[in-house]
Amino acid sequence: MTMIAVLGNGRVGGSLSAALTRAGHEVTVADRSPAAAADAARSAQIVINATPGASSLERLLALREELEDKILVDVSNATVDGPDGLPANLLYPGSSLGRQLQEALPGTRVVKTLNTMLYTVMTAPTALAHPPTAFLSGEDPGAKQIVHALLEDLGWHRDWITDLGGIDTAQAAEAAVLFVPHVIRSSGFAPFAISITR
Repeated sequence: MTMIAVLGNGRVGGSLSAALTRAGHEVTVADRSPAAAADAARSAQIVINATPGASSLERLLALREELEDKILVDVSNATVDGPDGLPANLLYPGSSLGRQLQEALPGTRVVKTLNTMLYTVMTAPTALAHPPTAFLSGEDPGAKQIVHALLEDLGWHRDWITDLGGIDTAQAAEAAVLFVPHVIRSSGFAPFAISITR
């Protein structure tokens, strides 16, 4: 059992917290208030960032002390949304939210994952007709190994998880969000994910 704090109690945070609790972990969910986030992060071994990506950096910088020596799993995409509320552009072109977080929080082990799919697939990868791919980006091999195990707890098969390398690779994974509005307009709000087939 791992003590996990999920920051954000929307669809993504709620889905992840429920699934990780079912898997036997002790999960605390914090809403967007700074006090709740600080309390949750302080007592956790792993912190999951499920807050809106456009404001994640500011929110997490306020938790620098609480996040020291912790694993921060970043599942958010930092985007500039269009008039319809769907992603229209990246907030950090040429970089990524994952990289921005790691640079701003050098004492925290940031791992980027689960951001290349509709949120329902994060906790139900076997529901798709074809195997999806979950990517890992991060500087700390030990942290990525722990997050890899968490993904398996969420139902991800080992061979569906691809370690892309350091946190700089999060730039490529986060750019996949630009597919999202086109896929949704074309096929509707149905579960989908990026999949690497070999």
